[in-house]
Amino acid sequence: MTARPSRKTSSSTFALAVVAAALAAFAAACGETLYEVPVETPIPAKLDVAPFQRVLVAGFVTGGTEDVDANQETVRLLRSQLRTKSELRVIDADPMPLNEVAQEQNKAATAAPVETTGSTEGPTVRTVQDTTAATVLPQKIKDEKDLEPYDRLFANTAYWKRIGEEYQNPLIVTGTVLFVPRTSSGLVTRETEVYDGLGRRRVIPQRVYMERKGFMLRPKFIFIDGRTGATISSLSRREEALYNAQNETPALSTYFELMDRIVPDFLGTLSTQKIKGTRVLLK
Repeated sequence: MTARPSRKTSSSTFALAVVAAALAAFAAACGETLYEVPVETPIPAKLDVAPFQRVLVAGFVTGGTEDVDANQETVRLLRSQLRTKSELRVIDADPMPLNEVAQEQNKAATAAPVETTGSTEGPTVRTVQDTTAATVLPQKIKDEKDLEPYDRLFANTAYWKRIGEEYQNPLIVTGTVLFVPRTSSGLVTRETEVYDGLGRRRVIPQRVYMERKGFMLRPKFIFIDGRTGATISSLSRREEALYNAQNETPALSTYFELMDRIVPDFLGTLSTQKIKGTRVLLK
């Protein structure tokens, strides 16, 4: 089952604003007193985490720019958010170097022991290449295509069950994080200040050609049952931020800017979230 990001929050907020405006107009016409009452609407978690008391944000296969340690930063950020906005107990452990783990598992899969007969001293064992089990894993992950062969790591139920047993069968959060530089050029709309003959200021939209650069962040969160090692859900997001080419925005700053957009969907998968709004009462 794949959890898809919800777009209901913004639409719900807009609908509440429209209703409030309509009621305000009605109240003004009728001479009624208007009261705004704050309310919170709970949004249930997309994933049933009732069987778990603990959560392990294990680590991530990462690629893209080396200016940011996406594995360490993502683990640290998600654990911090879960401590304050989830009822699950967060396990403290070193982030797992999953790029290296995947490479080691792949090397082990390329060689399988095979028994051969014909020796009077007993069967001999030789190593042969198992081409059906081996998958080429790029040493350097540059794009989404390079990440695809790493999916085999998350399908290794025996490995994740062993990790689960080590940490008392928690819900395991893992996956991939791609954080790569992006460039773009073309016509964009920006606001320009103009003044008329009387010195009055106006802001008008203007189409200009601009070169922009920034970063794209594409995380895929995979939720694994630590009791069985099986994947129970996943969540993918893709966000990017582009700036004026002369703007030297640090990579780490952009990473956190993009994660701010993604974290609410992640938290909504594991815990009940509340949308704040207002109800309008007439008296």
